[in-house]
Amino acid sequence: MDSTRIKGLTIAALGVLFLTPDALLVKITSVEAVVFLFWRGLLLAFSFLIISWGRYRTTLGQQIRLCGSKGMFCAFAFSLSTLGFVFGMKNTAAGNVLVILNTAPMIAALIAWIFWKETLPLRTWGIILICVSGASLMAIGEMGHGEPLGLLMAALAATALASNLNVARSRPEADMSVMLMFGAALVAGAAALFGGAQLPSARDAFFIGLLSLVFLPIASVLIQIGPRYIPAAEVSLMLLLETVVGSFLVWLFLGEVPPRLSLFGGAIILSALLIHGWIEVRRYQNLKATS
Repeated sequence: MDSTRIKGLTIAALGVLFLTPDALLVKITSVEAVVFLFWRGLLLAFSFLIISWGRYRTTLGQQIRLCGSKGMFCAFAFSLSTLGFVFGMKNTAAGNVLVILNTAPMIAALIAWIFWKETLPLRTWGIILICVSGASLMAIGEMGHGEPLGLLMAALAATALASNLNVARSRPEADMSVMLMFGAALVAGAAALFGGAQLPSARDAFFIGLLSLVFLPIASVLIQIGPRYIPAAEVSLMLLLETVVGSFLVWLFLGEVPPRLSLFGGAIILSALLIHGWIEVRRYQNLKATS
């Protein structure tokens, strides 16, 4: 069991590390949100198809059927979380969106407890609360009133993310990552309805392609696989690492210096996640030593 947990934590952490350039590359592009979403969704759908075909080839159809209705739910929830995040950012202060998104680990834990009676150890709850507090400190500097629509979309994104990971967790025998191509296609279709099917400049096309053909496909597949091995709340918890590293990359390449409160919050998150990882590794080593 503990070796499975180590595997799940490692997969989720690697997925989040590939996700960290997301904020930087989004900021570098100058296209409107709907144009960005259209190309992001379209290229992601293509990337997910290539990855899934490379992994399963002639059995890909069988893998998709194995996911069943829960797989379709995961695809739909993936599209909702993407749309909710982008439109939330467009309609309210970024700090508001981040604070709401940071509740995803707690939402995931509550969903797992209500629907599947899955409980977390008290130490994991402690880590979640510490990390959410640190992430909230990072976002306080940007908090504002914003529009109610933006707050609603951010809440939708957090709930959709938590629901997606929980449903994937409820059926570990199925690889829900093969359903991501459908979720990405839904994003592209929705963006096209809002006029997003426009050609970006060569510069923007390069950065959108780099993000959607390299970083996001690997990140999304690894994060979607994570719940097969660890609770959805812990996968959501690892996603808070992206808030820290992503902010660091923006500072490093764009010169946006974070306030001291953000640095303090980031230090809290990194420390808590490192302690969590160290505890799990020690438990695994002790289990091996006594077996």
